[in-house]
Amino acid sequence: MRDSLRTRLFASYLFMLVVSLGVICISLIVFLSRQPEPPNYEVLFRTAQNLNVDQIQRIFSPRPMRMAQNHAYLQTFAEDHEVRVLLLNLRDRTLRFDTASAPLTPQHSVDLRFDNSYSINNSRLVSRFTNPVSVIVGSFWDASGQEWLFVGIETPRSDQALLLADTRSQRSLRTALAQFGNSLGGPLLQSAVIGLLTAFVLAALISGTIARPLRRVASAAQKIAQGDYQQVIEVTGPLEVRSVAETFNQMSHEVQSTQQAQRDFMANVSHDLKTPLTSIQGYSQAIMDGTVKDPAHAANIIYDEAGRLGRMVADLTDLARLQAGGIEMQIAQIDLGQIVEAITQRLQVVAAKKGIKMSLQLDPLPPIQGDGDRLAQVLTNLISNAINYTPINGKVFIEAQRADGGVQFRVRDTGIGIPPDEISRIFERFYQVDKSRGPKRGTGLGLAIVKEIIQAHGGRITVTSPGENLGSTFSVWLPLAKYIDHEKGQHGRNADLERRGA
Repeated sequence: MRDSLRTRLFASYLFMLVVSLGVICISLIVFLSRQPEPPNYEVLFRTAQNLNVDQIQRIFSPRPMRMAQNHAYLQTFAEDHEVRVLLLNLRDRTLRFDTASAPLTPQHSVDLRFDNSYSINNSRLVSRFTNPVSVIVGSFWDASGQEWLFVGIETPRSDQALLLADTRSQRSLRTALAQFGNSLGGPLLQSAVIGLLTAFVLAALISGTIARPLRRVASAAQKIAQGDYQQVIEVTGPLEVRSVAETFNQMSHEVQSTQQAQRDFMANVSHDLKTPLTSIQGYSQAIMDGTVKDPAHAANIIYDEAGRLGRMVADLTDLARLQAGGIEMQIAQIDLGQIVEAITQRLQVVAAKKGIKMSLQLDPLPPIQGDGDRLAQVLTNLISNAINYTPINGKVFIEAQRADGGVQFRVRDTGIGIPPDEISRIFERFYQVDKSRGPKRGTGLGLAIVKEIIQAHGGRITVTSPGENLGSTFSVWLPLAKYIDHEKGQHGRNADLERRGA
């Protein structure tokens, strides 16, 4: 896993590096190809050396003669040497003559930009003139926005200048590639090598940081698969890896709890089956041996224990079917307040025989969707438990009201209470708060069944207790009419009720 992770990280870094360098290279090439060539006045300077010096001096004379002949010479020279020739007054930069196909009009002002940084050997050209002249270089833009490079000859005496101009060419892609290779190829290659080394080191470090915690998770998971459930791993590494470790530890805790619950279930089931079976076997043997003085009493005990076994099997079957979604709830609109009141009145007789006072506080409740028989089973179990686990002269309080967008009822008693460390196990199968009630105690499955029924209705059940001998409170919340999941053995809202807006 470590090598695979390292390889993938290195490959991803390498891919990012190649993409980044590729984007940089392409951007530089495109940028260079769109930039103009550096100024190159050499060609224009060599062309200027072909000028007829006598003709140019006549043009520069204070009173030039035969202007048409002078202009014809300049036009012919421009065509022969494929350059643009301009004649202008340097004092006000006004144009006197232009050989361009779309020439600037006379008296047009030309914005010359002189390039004083360019060094050129002009002695051969200047020495040919008898009058003092100087060479100037630079550029200007015409009306269309085209840039032109020029080499010119100026005469300080007459403030005139003759310019030989040519357009400034853009770089070609080949030129850009050549310049890129010569100037930037080496630095980019060095950057690529450094990037590769950095990518390899980062891949090794990050893969180690991620892989080590994951290897611990894999090792612990393998031990759990082999039956060693006491596995807790250290939470280290990046946030995502820490999240995996925390989730694994939570899963390990749940697995331990499940295994403990299964062991407790097997122990409880074996104990609860062993007791009635022992009684049945013992009394049956005594009847067969003729040692029982009262066979009817012995037969009655056998009958009671067999009934206990039957109820236990029925409860186990119901619980298994509820957990597997095998029991189909008969969903209908019910009045929960009416069910609470009826069950309270029915169990009032049982409470009175034990000297327990029952109190009912019933607020007006909206109708809900549910299985009336199953919810009656829930209420009967909770109220019966409150009566059974409350001593003589105790009290049981039953409340029902609307709360949190649903209906809530509570069963509170002043009985034996629940130890704080056992509250989390109260809904386990075969769990009993009072373990000293002998053969008269229940199967220990009632609350587990109650929880499954409540959850099947989309509700929730909670229990609180201040401690032993301080009573306990069971609270059940059920939603109002809603669609219920079919996979949990429930139906959707009744179509007729939905049409009526129930």
